[in-house]
Amino acid sequence: MSVNPITSFKANRPSSVVRNDSVVNKEDDLKKSKEGKNIKTGVALTSALGVGTALACIAKKQGFSLSPSKIKNTPIKDWAIFKIYNKKHPESRLMEIEEIEILQLAGASVAGGLAGGLVFDDKKNAKAKIRESVNQMLGNVLVPVACVGGASRLYKKNEASILKHIPQMVEKGKTSVVCNKLLKGLPSAVITIAALGVGILTGNRVSNMLNEKVFHKKVDRKIKGSDFAPHVDDLSMAVTLMAEKSALSTSITRTVPAFLCVPGVQAGLAKETDIQA
Repeated sequence: MSVNPITSFKANRPSSVVRNDSVVNKEDDLKKSKEGKNIKTGVALTSALGVGTALACIAKKQGFSLSPSKIKNTPIKDWAIFKIYNKKHPESRLMEIEEIEILQLAGASVAGGLAGGLVFDDKKNAKAKIRESVNQMLGNVLVPVACVGGASRLYKKNEASILKHIPQMVEKGKTSVVCNKLLKGLPSAVITIAALGVGILTGNRVSNMLNEKVFHKKVDRKIKGSDFAPHVDDLSMAVTLMAEKSALSTSITRTVPAFLCVPGVQAGLAKETDIQA
């Protein structure tokens, strides 16, 4: 009876050798896991650094002081990045985060994430990170933001004529006032959701086209939850069904910079084996 020498050798190895192999494999897995965590941490930090830098530039441009002494003597709730709308002081200046600011923050995020990915990850994944950076900026940010921004401007231009067709209740108490406010906010909410949906679907197609025509990678890039991250500001209006400036809407808007770190992280962590590459 013939015996495979390799199989026979493995089967007859001492148990201590087998255990050593198992230990080595576990050590390799732990090493890879640690390296993966280090890459994720590094990319997250560089993406956040990019967003933070852009946020500081935006604040400075809008007239907010970056003086350490002034910041130190200002209550945290009144810092530009945290300050929300107060109906008792409607004249109080707030940091505006609209189309241009979203694009600036997203661009800084992607640049930071890409830089972090190139520094901390294997160089063989560089092309995948560059591709994902382009996909994130064009497909996940520029196209959807342009769609929502265009729809918003079109709505504001025709707001008066649209609201004429919205029924209103006779105001006899707080309930009727709230209902009327919600009814008036409904058209803008519907338009925002529709424009955002069209923008994300179009952006996804743009990403697939870029992969195929420019990068010569025929990949069906699926829509992911992270693709919605740059649009929290737009979703806030749809969710709250309120006027653009309110305590709730501005509170949600203040989370936009944090969510805009996601495109940078996605770009920095992209690998050649990823389907989105």
